[in-house]
Amino acid sequence: MGLHPRLIDSHAHFDDESFDGDRAAALQRAHAAGVEAQVIPAVKADWWPRIRQLCIDYPELHATYGLHPMYLADHQPAHLERLAEWVERERPVAIGECGLDFYIDDPQPAQQQRYFEAQLALARDTRLPVIIHARRAVEEVINTLRRYPGVTGVLHSYAGSEQQALRLIDMGFSMSFGGPVTYERAHRLHKLVAALPLSAILLETDAPDQPCSSHRGERNEPACLAEVLDAISRLRDESPAVIAEQTTANTRRLFRI
Repeated sequence: MGLHPRLIDSHAHFDDESFDGDRAAALQRAHAAGVEAQVIPAVKADWWPRIRQLCIDYPELHATYGLHPMYLADHQPAHLERLAEWVERERPVAIGECGLDFYIDDPQPAQQQRYFEAQLALARDTRLPVIIHARRAVEEVINTLRRYPGVTGVLHSYAGSEQQALRLIDMGFSMSFGGPVTYERAHRLHKLVAALPLSAILLETDAPDQPCSSHRGERNEPACLAEVLDAISRLRDESPAVIAEQTTANTRRLFRI
């Protein structure tokens, strides 16, 4: 296995402009930390071409295309038609990032729901997994997913209950965890990560957001995935090698990479 376990960052916004000045160096730091691949979720249509080009330039990066609920002001109904065309032409590894966010000001739940359901229908029709953002909306997401049997995917930066997680696992979904698990006071999250079956867990950074506790206030980057691994290893009292091997296999299986 070498010096580091082999890891996949299942959720990194490595296309973000904050990496424009040192992207190649950040990628080298990720390699040095054992991160051999990344999944790059999109949040709005204007950024799809940027992600496409990034994943051409760096073949270890894997594109997904979607419309994020926090960017409603940037979305247009025509973008859903364009998304279907992009997915057919570009063959991404998933649809997303999509979902529901009822934490933001003026969440416009009906509009969020329309975009989310349209992307779930596209995932069902294309047999691609979905990357789901669910903030203050896990129960609503579960209720929506019930109407799309057969669709699978991951709830990224999962923050729901253990009971909700087990219902999602029964429906074929995984949960991914990142920087928040490294914070001392995240007791509820710690219990959750320790209790869930390892077969349903993926690792992520959500870079440049959600930095680990040792880097609070800084830009997050994929190299920090090693700290997430170490935190989950301690919480589960399992070796980093075992967790790395299983979560990497989970990620490869879900996204077929």
